[in-house]
Formats: sequence, C-alpha cells, structure tokens
Amino acid sequence: MISRLVAIMARLRDPVSGCEWDTVQTFETIAPYTIEEAYEVADAIQRGDMADFKDELGDLLLQVVFHARMAEEAGLFALPDVVASISDKMERRHPHIFGDLPEGGHYLWEQIKAEERAAKGGAADNAGALDGVALGLPALLRAEKLQKRAARTGFDWPDPSGARAKIDEELAEVEAAANPAEIEEEIGDLLFAVVNWARKMGVDPEAALRAANGKFEKRFKAMEAEAGDAFEGLNLDAKEALWQSVKRGMSVER
Repeated sequence: MISRLVAIMARLRDPVSGCEWDTVQTFETIAPYTIEEAYEVADAIQRGDMADFKDELGDLLLQVVFHARMAEEAGLFALPDVVASISDKMERRHPHIFGDLPEGGHYLWEQIKAEERAAKGGAADNAGALDGVALGLPALLRAEKLQKRAARTGFDWPDPSGARAKIDEELAEVEAAANPAEIEEEIGDLLFAVVNWARKMGVDPEAALRAANGKFEKRFKAMEAEAGDAFEGLNLDAKEALWQSVKRGMSVER
C-alpha cells in the first residue's frame, strides 16, 4: 500500500514532469511542515476526531516519504533504509521482547538510549548527559527533556518545594531586571523554572499549556458571542466582568 505513496512522491519530484512546487523543496523547507503535521496529529487526538486523525496521520506519513525521497535523490538513503533503521532500533531497545533478557528489561530503555548516544558521539566518557536533545523541539518540551536528562545525573530538586521556591527567585529577578534584554533573559529563566516545577509535580507542561490555551480560546469566544458586535467597544472592566460571567457559566456546565 505504501508503495503507491512512494510512487506518487517520485512522480511529484520528477525534475522534468513533476510538480513545480514539490521539485524545488529541500529538507530545510519541508521541515516546518513536518513539525506542523505532527502537531495536527496531536490536535486531532485532543479533539477526539478519529476521521481527522486518520487524515493527519496520512499527512505525517507523507512527510516521511517526502524526506526519504529527497534523501534517495541525494544518494544518502531511501525509505527502506528508514524502515530498517527504526526496526533495528525497536528490537535493540526491547531486549526483553526480542532478546534473551528476562521480563522487565524495558527498564533498560534509557540506558540503551544513552549507550546509543555515546556510540554516536564517540567514547562514552566524551558524551554529555544533555547530548542529543534536539534543538528543533518546541522550547517548552525541550526544557522538560533537558531537565529530565540532568535529573538522571542527580542534578535535581529532591522534592517539588525546591522547584517552587526557584520560581519566586526567578520572578524577583524579572522584577529587578534593568533593561529589555535582561527582562527577556529572566523571563526565560522563569519559564524554565515553571517547567521544572510542573515536572516535579508530575504534570506534563506541554499538555497543561495546551489545555490552558484551549480553555482560554473557548472562554474568549463565548465572551464574543455573548457581547456580540459590542464586544470590542467594551472597556477592560466590562470585559473582565464578562469573562467572569462566562467562567462561572462554564463551571456550572461541568
């Protein structure tokens, strides 16, 4: 079945008879679409729309085929190599399923990943704990991953209280900042501290912020619907009163 999609992409990338848009794309120009499609998959899951989920998975699969086709044209690798690589990795990281380790070998997942990172970077003693955390990740997610990596080395608060106190410290530094550059830097530190606290509280910060975005969007649209054309002309106090009214109404609906 996937061979049909591979053939379609080959046709689209044909330098003579292909699509004028597809033929000029590169890894760099397609990468943003790959990230976008991954988020649209997550969005469909969040909304519980399985028909859309199916379509978005197809769009994401297209991104893999697109990148693999460009790599094949450059003589780097092809789609079968991609499939073989992930198949080898999954078998290697599940020695309790595909190897001879006893049940419970799944706990070795992170250890095996660390060994793989060390092998890529050279000798194990030259590989840092934070190596391999992708720069292209969303900043919130990357912050959490960096913190988790650091925590494995013992560099972590023993409980949430330390992480919570760090937020107060960083907030004070924001308020003491003397210029826009310092404010930006300190707000970055504050956000990093909030992510750390969320992690210590067992909360996925990316999921929590996504839910908060959705809640804000729903309430704001309800405000607009309730006020109608008069919404933009309302002063801040009136809009705040409307916000509280909508908030109470949605709480009752729950």
